[in-house]
Amino acid sequence: MKDNLKDIGVFGRMHYDYLRKNKPTVINVMRMNGTLNDYLKSVNEQAEEMLFQLVKQMAKAEGVTEKLKSADQMKWVGMMNNIRDRANEIVLNEVIFI
Repeated sequence: MKDNLKDIGVFGRMHYDYLRKNKPTVINVMRMNGTLNDYLKSVNEQAEEMLFQLVKQMAKAEGVTEKLKSADQMKWVGMMNNIRDRANEIVLNEVIFI
């Protein structure tokens, strides 16, 4: 069955793929109830908010500031990429792949 998924975002799509492969019954129940699209949008919003908050908190904790950005852009970019990757991994494990 083809789902008509609209505006569910990257994290919503990842969660859908996870459910489709690992918990197809959950998807079928949501299809019958007509709640699948709204659920996936909600998961996407939750994951994006969590990612934003984690990146902000980690950057503050590790001293990644605008001052560092202006003083050493390459170091700032490297640190922010590292923080974003770690935060993304946390979001995937706690929101998407559950």
